[in-house]
Amino acid sequence: MIATGYYRFSKVTLDDLALLEAWQSTPHVQKWWDSCEPYDEADLADSRVARWIVSASERPFAYMQDYTVHGWGDHHFANLPRGSRGIDQYIGDPAMVGVGHGSEFIGARMQILFDEGAPVIATDPHPDNERAIAVYRKLGFRPSGPPQETRWGLILPMLARS
Repeated sequence: MIATGYYRFSKVTLDDLALLEAWQSTPHVQKWWDSCEPYDEADLADSRVARWIVSASERPFAYMQDYTVHGWGDHHFANLPRGSRGIDQYIGDPAMVGVGHGSEFIGARMQILFDEGAPVIATDPHPDNERAIAVYRKLGFRPSGPPQETRWGLILPMLARS
């Protein structure tokens, strides 16, 4: 577990999979999170990805992952410097959407990654996800090229530097 002020990041365990599946079945998550299969034990054992349940005041409300961009040979961020991390996340609890938590917990996790030595943090929202893009811009991300099709879908590549 990592605590940063108001937010706590707890490693996802097998006990969390039902919660993640419930969150992924909500319309506001399904709109942008392209995952029709729930995670399993093999996913949690993948050392390329750190998976987190984000809590505020002991209330779990979001999922976040950060990953090595060099873990897949054909990854669209594989050209970034060694140590760079990619991030993805969603707020699962509908009551916590649109009230400022996104920029706060993403910023807290970004600070941890920069403090751990990541030279660049990358993210890749869908180009039509205006809310996510606005949050990323607020946090210092800038587009690093035009929208592109990847094996993970259509993305807008965005980067933030320490």
